[in-house]
Amino acid sequence: MAIAPNVQELPPAQDGEPAREEMAWPSERAGFYALFVIILATFLNFFDTTVFAMLAERIKGSFNLSDSALGFVLGPASVVAFVFVGIPLARLVDLYPRKLVLSASIAVLGTITALGGLAQSFGQLIGSRLFVGAGGAANGPGSYSMMADYFRPMRIPLVFALMQLSYVLASALGTWGGGRMIAWTDTLPETSSFAGLTIFSWQWILIIIGVPGLLTALLFLTVKEPPRRNPAGAKPLVPSTAPLGRRILAFTGLDALKAINLRGAVYWPLFIALGMSAIESQGLPAWRVPFIARTYGWTEAEIGNLLAPLLLGASLAGLLIGGFFVSWMNKRHKDGNIRATAIIFSFTTVFAIAAPLMPTAELALGCMAMTTLCGLAGAPAQNAAIQRIAPNEMRGQVTALYLFMYTFFGAMGSFVIGTVSDLIVGDPAKLWEALLIVAAIFMPLATFFMWRAIKPYREEVMRLEAQGI
Repeated sequence: MAIAPNVQELPPAQDGEPAREEMAWPSERAGFYALFVIILATFLNFFDTTVFAMLAERIKGSFNLSDSALGFVLGPASVVAFVFVGIPLARLVDLYPRKLVLSASIAVLGTITALGGLAQSFGQLIGSRLFVGAGGAANGPGSYSMMADYFRPMRIPLVFALMQLSYVLASALGTWGGGRMIAWTDTLPETSSFAGLTIFSWQWILIIIGVPGLLTALLFLTVKEPPRRNPAGAKPLVPSTAPLGRRILAFTGLDALKAINLRGAVYWPLFIALGMSAIESQGLPAWRVPFIARTYGWTEAEIGNLLAPLLLGASLAGLLIGGFFVSWMNKRHKDGNIRATAIIFSFTTVFAIAAPLMPTAELALGCMAMTTLCGLAGAPAQNAAIQRIAPNEMRGQVTALYLFMYTFFGAMGSFVIGTVSDLIVGDPAKLWEALLIVAAIFMPLATFFMWRAIKPYREEVMRLEAQGI
């Protein structure tokens, strides 16, 4: 599982270039304020996703959906827009003030989430999730770009660790809070009127969680935009005198795709492993609540009360254990990032397959928490591996494609599970079988390709070191 890309230090100045230190660093006080706003925005992004997944059974019942249709709205509905706008928005981050891009991003996210609470049909709900995906697409590239220009390299590990906490807290609080809010809406009439529309009780949750996004958008306007710390003499990817067609082409990511193909033996095993693992690791969270509810008869509140602290503990432990383990591996192997990830994937496979086979809900949730622990333990190593070998002049676009693979296949995961439930298992009450089939197919494949990537990655690192990179 990947969370967000890491960033490497700027390369040292070459002979004849002015030293990077001549450019003054912004105020750290201003930087930490920007970090606070970014953490809040990232928290709201993941909080929305977590709470929306908690509503799965309510959405299914209210709109009379099949598991395939439910899987679509939980995943692919939000990624379709990302396919079209994710990489172009990453390009906007490089061209315009990042605080404005980030402000617009969270404003769209909050507004459309709230509008989803007014959806009168399943089609309208899908439409709202399309725009939610578009709204969140710029958050990652813009946030990491801004922080890399605000803080000195020695500060970056701390800053990025704090940013990861937004995901950890959103997953835990979204699970607990979502369960509590659903329990609250159970005390309301099944439908009610709002702004002349008739909405289901659970839709009030979407309206409530959308409002903070608008307030956060205003906070971004108070953030000071840091100057970009480009290398001296750096040339733009596309000159301002380039033809219009070439400038439009720069927004598609084709330049980065060509660079990836030149080193296909290194990149593609990593990308395939990422995609295969994302199908399971990102598809599973969307189906946790339906699986536990259907298999063991628990309510959303009961699930949230146990799963939230399990996820919080597992996430924090994963970040801590992963950091020590990956550092230990990198001291002993040039391919330490990928070797560590392959080992972690092996453990993830075991827990992912075991979860739907557990005899009790407690044990099933425990196994799911362990997959989260493994996912967060391996995420920094995967991200660092990509950053280590990506060409510096197009690292942003390579990272955007990497995130696209994670986001696209991750979003497809919930749809794959729902489709397997409908077409292969054929019984909604046996959702556990669909989870088992998907885990038993995709996680071993992901693990195989990650082990397969070790040798070419090691050779690429040695090639770069020979060039002094």
